[in-house]
Amino acid sequence: MVLKLAPLLAVVFLLTGHGSAARCRDNKPRVQQTQVGFGEPPRFVVVVQNSCPMCPAVDVHINCGGFPQSLADPKVVMVIGYDDCVVNGGLPLAPLQKLSFNYTHERFGMSPKSWFLQCE
Repeated sequence: MVLKLAPLLAVVFLLTGHGSAARCRDNKPRVQQTQVGFGEPPRFVVVVQNSCPMCPAVDVHINCGGFPQSLADPKVVMVIGYDDCVVNGGLPLAPLQKLSFNYTHERFGMSPKSWFLQCE
């Protein structure tokens, strides 16, 4: 009896929260930087987006080089250490939510570093 139910149980398993997380596995958070000011120093807008359409992204960290905390509001992006900045204080970013911040300085390379998907 259990063997006959195995395919059905597999489908149910994939459709539950675990399945949602698996479907978002390839939807890592996005970090986009756009130069909006061309003076000396230049000005940038950084947008961090949870690209998963189903699950909140929690504890989103980005690579940020030597980004100084004085350039941004720590409620939006907080420097934890060299090349490690946490977005939104580690609180969830809703599905497809975007947060942005500006800074005026030479460009810092920024990219997704680590995150967790909170699917139920």
